[in-house]
Amino acid sequence: MTNSIASRIADFLSNFPPFSLLEKNQLDLIASEIKVMYFEQGQTIFARDESVHDYFYIVQKGAVDLQKMNDNQEPETIDKCDEGDVFGLRPLFAKENYQINAITDEESVIYAIPLNVFKPYAISNPHVGNFLMESFASNTRNPYSNEHKGKLISDEEDISFKKEALFELQPIPIVKKMVTVSPDTSIQKSAILMSNRRVGSVIVVEDQKPVGIVTDVDFRELVATGKLPIQNSISEVMNSPVICYSKNLTIAQAQLTMMKHNINHICITKDGTPNTKVKGIVSEHDIIVSQGNNPAVLMKAINRASSTKKLKRIRNKIMILLNGYLKSNIPLTHISNIIFELNDATIKRTIKRCIEKMDTPLPAKFAWMSLGSQGRKEQLLHTDQDNALIFEDVPEEKLEETRAYFLKLATKVTKRLNIIGYEFCPAEMLARNPKYCLSESEWKEQFSQWVTTSGNDEILLCQIFFDFDISYGEVKLTNSISDHIFDILKGNRNFLNRLAAQALRNPSPLGFFRQFLVEQDGERKDLFDIKKRGIMPLTDAARLLILEHRVKNISNTSERFEKLAQLEPNNKEIYQACAYSSRALIKFRTKQGLKHKDNGRFINLEDLSKEDKIKLKRCFKTIKEIQEFIKVRFETTYYL
Repeated sequence: MTNSIASRIADFLSNFPPFSLLEKNQLDLIASEIKVMYFEQGQTIFARDESVHDYFYIVQKGAVDLQKMNDNQEPETIDKCDEGDVFGLRPLFAKENYQINAITDEESVIYAIPLNVFKPYAISNPHVGNFLMESFASNTRNPYSNEHKGKLISDEEDISFKKEALFELQPIPIVKKMVTVSPDTSIQKSAILMSNRRVGSVIVVEDQKPVGIVTDVDFRELVATGKLPIQNSISEVMNSPVICYSKNLTIAQAQLTMMKHNINHICITKDGTPNTKVKGIVSEHDIIVSQGNNPAVLMKAINRASSTKKLKRIRNKIMILLNGYLKSNIPLTHISNIIFELNDATIKRTIKRCIEKMDTPLPAKFAWMSLGSQGRKEQLLHTDQDNALIFEDVPEEKLEETRAYFLKLATKVTKRLNIIGYEFCPAEMLARNPKYCLSESEWKEQFSQWVTTSGNDEILLCQIFFDFDISYGEVKLTNSISDHIFDILKGNRNFLNRLAAQALRNPSPLGFFRQFLVEQDGERKDLFDIKKRGIMPLTDAARLLILEHRVKNISNTSERFEKLAQLEPNNKEIYQACAYSSRALIKFRTKQGLKHKDNGRFINLEDLSKEDKIKLKRCFKTIKEIQEFIKVRFETTYYL
């Protein structure tokens, strides 16, 4: 008779390594010997210096904190185990007492796996053995640690390189539809084939293996000059042997090879030698074309662009660059910096061109403010444009005339940004809106009103406008606004408490039984809103806490948390966890957006792997922790 409990346990284990590496019969046998344990929140599973148990453990439901003692002999959480995480295995193999504490962070169901049942498979199965060796070598599963931030994103902070070098490390584009001929094909016929196919080279093959290559340069120097008649065979003009590489050739390797051998074509074969079948060809021209995705080249192209259509084409290349960086697992910090600079340059170029098209010169100094994700340097995809405009104070009789000028300018700018790919804000949070095209004095009065009124709408507007970055114009104007904001916030604890309540309006996105909270109705029914339920709670928390410390000129969410970790060493762990989770969720949304060719905001959970769901849950656990932290600090006990 089938043991239904063991079957359910085996089904659960099959989703997680190293159990997923076992044969079904092996897994069934292990599952039949597993002990199911229930723990209340705060219970100890094992403690430091305790003799090792006969079991190791996997979290079936709930969460477990792994803690070590810090320099002050106080427990410090070094890892958080969630659904599917294995812990307590290393001491069993190392034959040592436990070096850490394992304490449940919430009600948890834990499977205890007998070592004597599992160990034979770990020894006999090389895949399981390799997994364990890698796990022991890393000695941690903590997604917040410097060594293992790559759980959801790769974000090693010690990676350093020039922006331009990223381009050189990308794989080179390979042309697979090349022209091939046999050695006895005539020069004339080969040239006709090249002309018809509009290519610059022909590969000479025998048994599909490359024996020579002829380029248009060879035709020009050897045939067009009359040195050889066109009736001769192509073998008389071909270059041999052929320089070959495999398909993993990088742009840097291709450039160096062409320089070294004084050639402008490289043949791609199955194993990178002339002894295997031709798979494609790479030319110097291909490298030049591919440089369109080099950030340095894109920046130059943006600054030279003479039309909105050209800027739109460059914007499309930026998206290709972004996709390539993500696939190469480049750290998000570096990706964000590069994409922000390219986006910012696009906005600057658009504004500059629109100013040149205005009928009259600027009537006053002004500054263009980017709000929202671009203001926080977090805009990677084609999301809404949120912006505002501030102009210097002018005499009262000139005020409306000056405003009309800048409204006309803003209308031109926002229209062109929309063409480039930045959608209009549905709430009309745009510089072309008279509400957000104000003089310096009007903006100061506006912020004072928002802060003193502190209604829900005013709090929401403050949240949006507190995250701004100057994209064009007079920086003194935006600095003046920043100074004013911090002046009116000084000692205003009531406003911060209201801001804290607003920051809690989207609770942790895990509901009962740790399931994702999805949209309940409308066209997005059953989809998960990663912006509203994941990214924004962290954004709101970072803004609130950095304002409390009166820190200026840091608008990026992860940078705010990193600064907070410096300012509050006692809370360093939670702030670093928030910084990681912020980057992780933004990167996850970006990948989803590129995959589905949208803004990546709404996700069908059915499309996600079990691994992705678990990694996301880890980030959402951080949201819960920081929101509990805010409740206590700001004595906020209700949600708006």
